[in-house]
Amino acid sequence: MSKTKSIFDPTRANLGEIATDLSQKAPETLSPIEQMWVNLKKYEENVLLALQRGKKDFPYQDFYVHVEVKKEPLLKNVIRHYFFSRLTCPTPFFDQIVYKYMVKDDRLEFLWVMPAKDIAENLRDNALLVPKEEKELLDFVLDYYDGTLLMVCKKLNGEKEHTVLLDN
Repeated sequence: MSKTKSIFDPTRANLGEIATDLSQKAPETLSPIEQMWVNLKKYEENVLLALQRGKKDFPYQDFYVHVEVKKEPLLKNVIRHYFFSRLTCPTPFFDQIVYKYMVKDDRLEFLWVMPAKDIAENLRDNALLVPKEEKELLDFVLDYYDGTLLMVCKKLNGEKEHTVLLDN
């Protein structure tokens, strides 16, 4: 048995130590496409877990699955996704993905995705140069900046159009 510890050993000190070790190691042998599929599978599993929690917490009501994307401030190679289920539609903001679950149809509907602020600003400022495959993301960004996403959110929450925004 090898005396070296796996970087995924639960007795290791903390995430920072693991991230530092990973950044100093040689890159994985997975191709970028293979890595994307691994990450996508984990993401989908976590969305389904949030969906199941929501179904348990709000058994007879429509609800929202809200995914927040956070970069660890001190660890550039660590990005985390936080998955929540909630009764109200979250206010549109950066680093966010939102779905709506409709209990009557037992259906999860994708509503929007907002990238990080710097990416959103770059897309907005270079809208005419955005490649075709990023057009849908650009549309969400433009809808954010012109207030369309906020109006959708207010409508989904049963608010009036000119309701004051409290959670900024």
